[in-house]
Amino acid sequence: MAAALTVDHSVYEFLKKEAVSGPNTRPQSLAELDVASGILEDLVLKTLYVSGAQSLLDMAEKLQLSYGATNELFERLRTAQCCQVTGMVGNVPHVVITQAGRTRAADLMAQSRYVGPAPVSFENYVAQVRKQSVKNVNVHAADVERAFADLVVDREMLRQLGTALNSGASLFLYGPPGVGKTTFAEVLSRVLADDAVWIPYAVEVDSQIITVYDPSIHKGAPVPEFCTHDARWVLCQRPAVLVGGELTGEMLDLQFNPMSKFYVGPVQMKANNGVLIIDDFGRQRLRPEELLNRWIVPLDRRIDFLTMAGGKKIEIPFEMLVVFASNLDPAELVDPAFIRRIKTKIRIGAVSDEQFCEIFHRVARQNRVPFDPDIPHHLINFIRGYLKQELRSCYPRDIVEQVCWAARFDDQEPYINRLTLDQAIRAYFVTES
Repeated sequence: MAAALTVDHSVYEFLKKEAVSGPNTRPQSLAELDVASGILEDLVLKTLYVSGAQSLLDMAEKLQLSYGATNELFERLRTAQCCQVTGMVGNVPHVVITQAGRTRAADLMAQSRYVGPAPVSFENYVAQVRKQSVKNVNVHAADVERAFADLVVDREMLRQLGTALNSGASLFLYGPPGVGKTTFAEVLSRVLADDAVWIPYAVEVDSQIITVYDPSIHKGAPVPEFCTHDARWVLCQRPAVLVGGELTGEMLDLQFNPMSKFYVGPVQMKANNGVLIIDDFGRQRLRPEELLNRWIVPLDRRIDFLTMAGGKKIEIPFEMLVVFASNLDPAELVDPAFIRRIKTKIRIGAVSDEQFCEIFHRVARQNRVPFDPDIPHHLINFIRGYLKQELRSCYPRDIVEQVCWAARFDDQEPYINRLTLDQAIRAYFVTES
């Protein structure tokens, strides 16, 4: 698989290429930056206003700019009498904001309270996202098998999942509850996570700031020493964003905070170049029809439109694998036009007796719970014979957990025999007797 994050020749060549191409070559002067100098001057002034006196090196680190570019910004502000030098540490000036600068900074903070790494231009953001599209990732059988090694999945299912990943488009996982749809979706994201992509801290649009990088979502990848990249971008694994019943229409648009006066990118912007998982689809506060109307164009044309506070709309890339997971029938959930735009539909169903037993063995081994040899078959007979249900992959885990909880209560080592199995069955399944 291209660009895996292990230390091998292919990774080295990938990162070396990325380090010297596009926006990821570190600008050494203001002239090389893709954002207007006035915006960066304002950011320097607000940083001094909030953080107080500091060296230019500390300032450069806060802004994620080169020392040369930061020094140019300081000289401009010093000429405007907004800051001054208070001393030197070696050859590095120690600077402080002046009263005139403080007055100007207070006005700037009233317009936007964003203080942090310098933004990249919207144009460069769009170009980089297109360059890193999930459609460009080549997934092979070994990649999928490695990611799903801890799960019991047959080869045909792995083939379907791998094919869906290579589409880089959209996938609908459906089937009854408890068969592992959410787990499959999350593991799929691990396959793509082997690739490294560049994520900006923030993007500038018409002098407005949109934050993109989210440390709770974007997991950093190691950057080799030779990589003199633009530090306004962070090298990360391809992101995976999971949303469930909490999804609302507002979460799909720019989030403007009236107090901070800057924007936070919506979930699909943070998921760009990765995977966006819509879990329990059909049970969100956002009705399926509303999501259909909102995403019918993005799923088809790979572009999305976001609305800024003044009503201005911006067009952003919609470059991600979207995974819908639901225990509802897709045909009854949304209309055919939406289903057609979801490129791959995979039903996750019941497991076989052999798979069920293998799952039970693995779960018990992971939890260090011994059991009588006939226990998995007794559980199968109860589910099939008494409950008249199909075998679901969640049952072994849930039953073993019940036994462990009961053993902890009794202050005993967990062990599964007919007695403890029956106790777990009564606690877990809804039965008449």
